[in-house]
Formats: sequence, C-alpha cells, structure tokens
Amino acid sequence: MDFAATQEDEEFRLELQTWLDTNLPEFAAEGEIGDENNADRRIMLRRQAWQRRLHEGRWAAINWPKSWGGREATVSQNTIYAEVMARAKTPGIYNANGLWQIGPMILRWGTEAQQQQWLPGILNAEEHWCQGFTEPGAGSDLANLRTQAVSDGDDYVVNGRKIWISTAHLAKWGLFLVRTDPTAIDRGAKHEGITALIVDMELPGIEVTVIRDITGGELFCEVAFDDARVPKAYRLGEENEGWKVAMGTLGHERVGTAGLSVSMRIELDNLIATARVHNPDALNDPGIRDRIARLWTQLELTRLLNARALSKILKGQPNWPEVPLAKLQWSSLSQTIAELGVDILGPLGVLSRGGPDAVDKGHWGHNYVWQRYTSIGAGTTEVQKNIIADRAIKMPRR
Repeated sequence: MDFAATQEDEEFRLELQTWLDTNLPEFAAEGEIGDENNADRRIMLRRQAWQRRLHEGRWAAINWPKSWGGREATVSQNTIYAEVMARAKTPGIYNANGLWQIGPMILRWGTEAQQQQWLPGILNAEEHWCQGFTEPGAGSDLANLRTQAVSDGDDYVVNGRKIWISTAHLAKWGLFLVRTDPTAIDRGAKHEGITALIVDMELPGIEVTVIRDITGGELFCEVAFDDARVPKAYRLGEENEGWKVAMGTLGHERVGTAGLSVSMRIELDNLIATARVHNPDALNDPGIRDRIARLWTQLELTRLLNARALSKILKGQPNWPEVPLAKLQWSSLSQTIAELGVDILGPLGVLSRGGPDAVDKGHWGHNYVWQRYTSIGAGTTEVQKNIIADRAIKMPRR
C-alpha cells in the first residue's frame, strides 16, 4: 500500500479544510430552518441549504467536470474528501443520489439536452432525486426486476412496483430501471432487456406510499406504476442497455467507504466520551474493555482495507476483493457499535429522543434499531458472502 499523498492531494485537503473552517461555523450560526414540529422537513431544508453553500464553493460535486462546477477529483481526493467531511461532522447532503450517482450517469450517458435539463437542478438543490432499482419480488437479485415498460409511440407505458426507494415522496425526479424485453428472464438472459428511464415523479399513474420504519422514520417508500407514460426522450442510454447504466451508478455508490470507516471510529470515540460522563464504571468492566479493544482493532483493519483498495485503484488494478470485504466490515461494525452503545450506557442507552433524561438526544437507542439496515443496504450480507466465497475464495459449489 502506498500511503504517500501527492502535493496536489495535500493542497486539495488544505483548501477543503480551510473552506470548512470558515463556512461550517457560519452555517451552524444560522440555526434551524423550517417548522420545529416537523423534524423530517426541517432536516431536509437544512441539508438543502448546506448543499447550496457547498455548491457555491465548488465542493458539492467534486467528481463532476469543472465546466459543471466540479473539480474532476481523483480517487485519492475522493478519499480525502470523505475523511475530512466525516471528521468535521458536516450536515448531510440534500441531493446525495443526484450528486454522487445519478448526475455522473447523466454526464456519462445523457444527451446534451438531457444534461441541460437535469444537471442544474441537481447541483443547486432545486430538485430532489431518488433512485428506483429494487422490487418486492426480485429479492437481492437486481436483474430479476419485472417492472415493465412497453413502447407506445413517443412514450413508454410503465407498470409495476418498486420498494425501499429512499425519499421518493420528496423527489421531483427519479432514475428507474425497467424491463423493456419481458422474454429475457425466461431466456436465461435476465441482465439483458433492462432500460434506464428518468421519471417525473409527478406524472399521472405514479403513486408513492411512505413506509414507516422501525425507528418511526419515513425515509423509505413504495412506488407503484399504473400505465404511467414516460417520454422516450427521458431514456438514459439506449434501450435494453440499462444494466450498463446501473453498474456505473452502483460503482459511484461505493465512493466514500473510507469516510465510513472514519465515521465509525468517531462514533466509537463519542461513545467512550459519553460513557465517561454517564456511566464511567462500565469502562472498568473487563468484558466491556475487551469489546472496545476488539472493535478498535477491527475499525483499524477496515481503514487499512480501504487504503489497500485505493492503492490498487491508483495502480490501475481491480480493487477486488477489498470492496465486498469492506462492505461486510461496514455492516458488521455499524451494528457492533450500536449494540455496544446500549450495553455500556445501560437503561440510559435506550431512552428515546425528546425525553428529559435522553442521552445524546436519544442517539444510542435509535442507532440500535436503525443500524440493522446495514445488513441489506448497498448489497445484502448473504449476497456479499456468496460473491466472496465464489469469486475470491473459489469454494466449490454444492
């Protein structure tokens, strides 16, 4: 592994840190935005304002071309960006799907007219975007999707359902994968016959239903298509080439794994600091101390795993199998930290947000149930293990 940063990378880090040192305190001083009784709405408005400030400094879409307000950042600069942002505990991004995944795909696959239509609204946080891939009957295999789009003149007529679509109820636009060749699955060629469509979420025939999760949040949605007519001009790439578009999108989704390892380390540090205030005796327990030490070691391993993946990319080598291994580490360690939090803090750890005695605004109780999603998000644990067993370890099939 090569840990040496170039002069250009160090200048990138310094410029970002300097910008944050000025803008983050100014933004925090502006206070909350919106209705104090609607937490979800308040969070989204705050993220929208933060993204606009980032865009003004050309820090919102660092991978985009300079002509579109980006910085054409290198792989190493993406890692630096993720680490610096994680350490600074910056607010979330209003249009993360648009900036990191969908926008780059429009730049790669879109026509000039499509770029002019959609990219400005992504950058300035004027329009929110969602991404619609998963379906109720497809399980963990994306290629099993069956939402059908039938050609009819200048439109596709779309019927089917998508599920676990984050923030679809807030989105003006979405990138959806649909099946334009219904015979592909029966032919044993399920990766064929898939097309990527950009969908106006306000079209007739589209119904979005919010799914309340176990924490009480309303982030996920089900999207139903009932003879919704999507213009063919909204197709991204060629018909039946949606799998190529999807793979590019999922590749961008993995940007920032180094930042996740830094975030988890910060989470552990915060937990220890909270325990010293609210339940210091727990830190003298040998079992707890052993768990903290093992967790710290695994977090350091994950950081080095990400560094090795980055080093291979910089040398033009496939970052395999580091990426699926790092994803497994993220899933496991996120849940391990959450479980450790409620164990260390005891009864205080399960108090909910809003209560007078809630520790860290109820973060640890919320985190305990919320982090279960990491077993599914960005690829299920079972699928990742099968991929590693089959392609990396090359274990024999039964």
